[in-house]
Amino acid sequence: MTALLPLFLTAGLAVRAAEPSLAEGFDHFYNLEYDQASVVFNAEAAAHPDNPKAYNHVAQTILYRAMFRAGALESELVTGTNPFLRRAKVNPGPEEQQRFDQAIQKSIDICQARLQKNPADKDAMYTLGVAHGLRANYNFMVRKAYMDSLKDVTAARKLHSKVIEMDPNYTDARLVEGVHDYVVGSLPFTYKMFGFLVGFRGDKEGGVRELELVAKKGDLNKVDAEILLAAVYRRERRAKEAVPLLKDLIRRFPRNYLLRFEQVQMFADLGGRGSALAELVEIEKLKSSNVAGFTNLPWEKIFYSRGNLLFWYREYDRAVEDLQKVTVKASDVDLNTGTFAWLRLGQSLDMKGSRGQAVQAYRQAIALAPESDAAKESKRYLSSPYQRKS
Repeated sequence: MTALLPLFLTAGLAVRAAEPSLAEGFDHFYNLEYDQASVVFNAEAAAHPDNPKAYNHVAQTILYRAMFRAGALESELVTGTNPFLRRAKVNPGPEEQQRFDQAIQKSIDICQARLQKNPADKDAMYTLGVAHGLRANYNFMVRKAYMDSLKDVTAARKLHSKVIEMDPNYTDARLVEGVHDYVVGSLPFTYKMFGFLVGFRGDKEGGVRELELVAKKGDLNKVDAEILLAAVYRRERRAKEAVPLLKDLIRRFPRNYLLRFEQVQMFADLGGRGSALAELVEIEKLKSSNVAGFTNLPWEKIFYSRGNLLFWYREYDRAVEDLQKVTVKASDVDLNTGTFAWLRLGQSLDMKGSRGQAVQAYRQAIALAPESDAAKESKRYLSSPYQRKS
């Protein structure tokens, strides 16, 4: 379940061409420049205090900035690993959490007031669903309030389904519906027994089709649908379909280095070792040249990506070289990168026959984040060496 719920990442947050004043904010947002985006969106809320969408924009930026700092925006979000580890220094402080709560509550209050006056106000209903979707993510990612998160997700689904009933051409509202169908369709039966999920059977294939529709015909949610589709395609082992999406996203948001790392993984999933390594070389060039967006990219992220790739291609000597460059600074990178670097290093060393060093690496992964997936897997290799199954 934990690897699926965060698919509710954004819901109706992209910008219309008719809103040039917000274009700069969304350009910053999709290029991972959350501080700059925050300036634009806070100014929007101050200038339009009765616009609930403005407060959603403020809240989404707070949420994504926290996720970005935690290293939780990679495709591991939906591929079964544990991307929700956070160091104390990246945890949102009380003031930041308060700003998020205030922004969401303001959006909810305005929408509910409008719906009391006009129950058929589609935009208010849609925006209210967005607010619930954002709060679902925040409850999941920051507060670890998983049941509250599920309830908000379900509330968002109901609101947006009602919008579609009122207006079948309201394509943007199909994003949450599609993701909800995909997620619920992927959940184990025990989770579907929760009262607030009763009546929602889920439909993985149908959910993907809805996302594809929004990616093709959506207005506000076109970009979000493409990002989600790329992640879902990877999870469903349909990487070939994700590559064109990523290429287009990279063209539009060239300062977003995470998109390039996603492309590396897609090439690797397709067996394209050369293409994957070539993309990493390009990332290195952008970093070395101090190209905008890549200046603050930690070298260790590049080393880990290449070391992990070489590990899967059984090039253990070269993998060890790159992974050791990460582990020597494991305390400086996000916990996901740090713990998996130690795990992959241990596995590579085991495959090289360096058992003593491998055990030390596994112990480091466990010590760095004992509850992480990498640590739990590392514990299995303390008593017996890692062995490749195929």
